[in-house]
Amino acid sequence: MPQERRTSPRMSLVEVEAVARAAHAEQKDKAGRPYAEHLRAVAEGVRARGGGDELVAAAWLHDSLEDGVLTEDWLEAASLSQVTKDVVRAVTKHPGEHPEAYARRVLATPGARLVKAADLAHNAAPDRLAALDAPTAERLTRKYAAMRQYLGLGADD
Repeated sequence: MPQERRTSPRMSLVEVEAVARAAHAEQKDKAGRPYAEHLRAVAEGVRARGGGDELVAAAWLHDSLEDGVLTEDWLEAASLSQVTKDVVRAVTKHPGEHPEAYARRVLATPGARLVKAADLAHNAAPDRLAALDAPTAERLTRKYAAMRQYLGLGADD
């Protein structure tokens, strides 16, 4: 008789949040604020845009691979849905990757556009940009606007 395959229960959103906060604990954003504030804002933005738990989990983890605070091995082994894992991978920029190629991957992955929309909305928030020096704020404003265009996002997305 074949052995029954056991799967561990999925991580709860509370557990995902705790992992993300711990992983990014020493990190600050460009304005010097705790990075977890950005993660929380993106997770809330995903929920406000109609995203379910799988996408909210991806929002908490959206920068973890890119920032090197969690590994691909951790993600692969984590008790997360395949949707969550796929979205985290899709929104992870690769070194030297052209923005249009990045956008194509985001668009090709169900749910990734919604997570990226919440990320861009928080990154481009006027209060966040106002905390930066003018040249940095202008550069990031152009960068975020270009990505919004690549992703077909309007002002209200």
